Amino acid sequence: MENTSSFIGTHAPDFELPGIEEGSANQTVQVYHLGRYLEQERAVCAIFISNQCPYVRQYLDRLKQIQADFHGEGATLIGINPNDAEVDPQEGWESMKTFAAEQQLNFPYLRDANQDVARTFGASKTPEVFLLDKQGIIRYHGAIDDNASNPTAVTTSYLRQALAEVLAGQAITVSQTVVVGTPLKWRHSEH
Repeated sequence: MENTSSFIGTHAPDFELPGIEEGSANQTVQVYHLGRYLEQERAVCAIFISNQCPYVRQYLDRLKQIQADFHGEGATLIGINPNDAEVDPQEGWESMKTFAAEQQLNFPYLRDANQDVARTFGASKTPEVFLLDKQGIIRYHGAIDDNASNPTAVTTSYLRQALAEVLAGQAITVSQTVVVGTPLKWRHSEH
């Protein structure tokens, strides 16, 4: 049975997470607060990503280009890694720092170590997109575009289109798509 639950039109959960500053040569760790971004930006795109997900790696250049194209228009991407580092040690802080430096991320990369942010958003895979308007309302949820493996074969760039529509104050043409990616690595329950 298809999941018909929708996040569209609901307020995104606020969060405060440590993260790696974009473009930081020394990989400075700061605390990032969603509320502060919403005060400064007209749109915020929270994208659950990870260091090792092959889908994330296929999309990185596209994500960096979206950030470059929309940052000056009042929008920003925020990468959030919720994968449990005990389940997969390659998802911990040091690996995140290496990943951010090697991939030359141009957006912040945050660590959701206790996985509360992923749970409250309802994230289940990487990469998974939640686009918020200035009021913190989720306007788009789903995939980045319709072809993870071949950027030249993309027919619909869902995130790019939704960002342009939010910034223009228009209704979102496609507000929800199926997320294609790698399941999150959840912490093992101790119960």
